[in-house]
Amino acid sequence: MSEKPLSWLGSSRDDLRAFPDDARQHIGHEIHRLQVGLWPTNCSPLKVVGAGVYEIRVSDDGRAFRTIFVAKFEEAIYILHAFEKKTQQTPRSEIELAKQRYKLMKEARPVAV
Repeated sequence: MSEKPLSWLGSSRDDLRAFPDDARQHIGHEIHRLQVGLWPTNCSPLKVVGAGVYEIRVSDDGRAFRTIFVAKFEEAIYILHAFEKKTQQTPRSEIELAKQRYKLMKEARPVAV
């Protein structure tokens, strides 16, 4: 079975690379699970961003890290956003950025014939 390709939107790849090593490796493992057809061990839907959007949740040394993705399309897994969550509630600015990238992803996706 081949791995599903990743499509990184905006600065999501660089943002993920800036995470501490343990958090980055954990999220990398969770994304790899998606690529081989398995579901991440700790994720939840993020319907406020869009249909089929989920977030991977990782805690490292008392810090919370999130990676927002869409995996429902055949051609790729779209990584919309990666950020450190510093408050109990996800900041509106992080949600809005993910929404913008979701919209761009939908507009740029190849159209099925």
